[in-house]
Amino acid sequence: MASAPSNTTPSAGAPGAVHRPDTARDLVKILVAGPFGVGKTTLIDSVSEIRPLHTEEHLSEASAEVDDLAGVREKSTTTVAIDFGRISLPGDVVLYLFGTPGQERFRALWDDIAYGALGALVLVDSRRLDASFDVLGLVEESGLPYAVAFNAFPDAPRHYGTDRLRQALDLEPGTPMVTCDARDPNSSIDALLALVDHLIGRDPVEAR
Repeated sequence: MASAPSNTTPSAGAPGAVHRPDTARDLVKILVAGPFGVGKTTLIDSVSEIRPLHTEEHLSEASAEVDDLAGVREKSTTTVAIDFGRISLPGDVVLYLFGTPGQERFRALWDDIAYGALGALVLVDSRRLDASFDVLGLVEESGLPYAVAFNAFPDAPRHYGTDRLRQALDLEPGTPMVTCDARDPNSSIDALLALVDHLIGRDPVEAR
């Protein structure tokens, strides 16, 4: 069931209105990917200038059999289709953010959600690196350029160095890797900008 924050919907023309900004020049579809419970919904909530769309359901006893709750025992809901938000960046670039379910059982949705995307921001939890392997594999199979953002959970290990994390995830040297706090809009925007800069470096916006 689709849901959204309980605040009232902004009127047209007001900050946060749903209509496309008049100054928008480049519209870019971005995936926010990552394993179950890594903070995708939180990140989109923190940066979206419109009321985010969520398709979340409460975890049931049946889903507990297939969803790994290790490290996220407090989590009570899960995205079953998409999260959606929008953010305008300097230079008249507008990002449409599509959060994707992180569980293998929702893999069939991937092709539809990924269609037309220019890149992906992959959120990673350093407390459970192995949970990210399937999602990273899926992003790489799709051929999408991506950046990796380590969501800074309070109890995340602090002793991992950059080189060790890059090696553990088997990342290419040119793949951007940053740390962010998905609850913090500025930190989340910085992570998205790392991806956008990566995309521009591969295929300048002006050339599209």
